[in-house]
Amino acid sequence: MATTTSNTTTKALAHARYVRGSVSKVRRVLDQIRGRSYRDALIMLEFMPYRSTGPITKVLRSAVANAEHNLGMDPSNLVISVASADMGPSMKRFRPRAQGRAFAIKKPTCHISIGVAPQDA
Repeated sequence: MATTTSNTTTKALAHARYVRGSVSKVRRVLDQIRGRSYRDALIMLEFMPYRSTGPITKVLRSAVANAEHNLGMDPSNLVISVASADMGPSMKRFRPRAQGRAFAIKKPTCHISIGVAPQDA
């Protein structure tokens, strides 16, 4: 957890590292919730049919808990200000193939970062 203060803008951050899943599939969901209120984002994540919504919901709840506990913010007026996914290391596995060959299987991981800030009224 990190807190960033710049020009009277305070935001609470939360990170999840080494989450199994493709960066592009996670970004597809993050692009839809970026800029939304906490309540709207939770509702959207609840009903999206993607597997990556589980870890994203967990990180979002953690960011809001950080804002509430460490910075004393009210969760009802928080908005998602930062939502990003970066590529992590790929786990490499090998499957046997014909005539003694091996086929590499890459299992991607990603790092998810979400920041929440109070809504400017």
